[in-house]
Amino acid sequence: MTQYLDFEKPLAEIEGKAEELRALARANEEMDVADEAAALDAKAATMLSDLYKELTPWRKCQVARHPDRPHCKDYIEALFDEYTPLAGDRNFADDHSVMGGLARFNDQPVMVIGHEKGSDTKSRIERNFGMARPEGYRKAIRLMDMAGRFGLPVITLVDTPGAYPGKGAEERGQSEAIARSTEMCLRIGVPLVSVIIGEGGSGGAVAFATANRVAMLEHSVYSVISPEGCASILWKDAEKMREAAEALRLTAQDLHKLGVADRIITEPQGGAHRDRTATIEAVGRTIADMLKELNGKDRDALIKDRRQKFLDLGSKGLAA
Repeated sequence: MTQYLDFEKPLAEIEGKAEELRALARANEEMDVADEAAALDAKAATMLSDLYKELTPWRKCQVARHPDRPHCKDYIEALFDEYTPLAGDRNFADDHSVMGGLARFNDQPVMVIGHEKGSDTKSRIERNFGMARPEGYRKAIRLMDMAGRFGLPVITLVDTPGAYPGKGAEERGQSEAIARSTEMCLRIGVPLVSVIIGEGGSGGAVAFATANRVAMLEHSVYSVISPEGCASILWKDAEKMREAAEALRLTAQDLHKLGVADRIITEPQGGAHRDRTATIEAVGRTIADMLKELNGKDRDALIKDRRQKFLDLGSKGLAA
């Protein structure tokens, strides 16, 4: 069953009426509603195109958070063979909000790491809604270090509202773990590519996405803080999240102009959740292209390329 966002309510009504007609036809075989249903489908398709033609930044945030978008687990299952999960940070615990392990991508051995939000109530609680604790970042550090030692490209899939801000996480060194994960991204001498598949929230995302190449899905977002958090700080009113989303320049299109994102992956009409298979295939092609760009570069060249990318951040947009 399709879950509709607030701004999609008119679309929900039309698609709902078309489905009602088809249900009546199934119950009464003598009814012929094909023409009426087709007319409603055409109207819905036009409305869907109009709604998604120029989404506001806040609406893009809503689409990026849609519960039916493909998550890290879906991409790993579809794009990677022989995935062997690796657990724990060898210090405190295994953080289930961070998935990672050895796998094959297009028959090439790789290390894949990503945030997993979960797909139902039970798994979302288990995965802490994709908000990693220090042990999650320390697990990522361990896996990236292993990849560096064995010469394996690292692929990261980012989808997090941000690092978990709880008391226990702070006591166990949340900021230090994020900083060291970011440092490890800069230090490893293997290709590192990242895709923002939903939300890229704050340092929790940067700790995985300090990569040679960063791609963003068309309706994903990437920002130093959530619009609600920004509005609460600046205006003391979380309801001003729409104004905050505009100011933060968090869309894939804005970030591509600024050089933060290297490429934008087109989503199906209506967002990734409307055609999960096509979205996953598009992400797979983009990962393959980004890895191909880095083939043949030695360790020093990869590190220099990555560091220079982040030193140059923002200059592209400022020059324009």
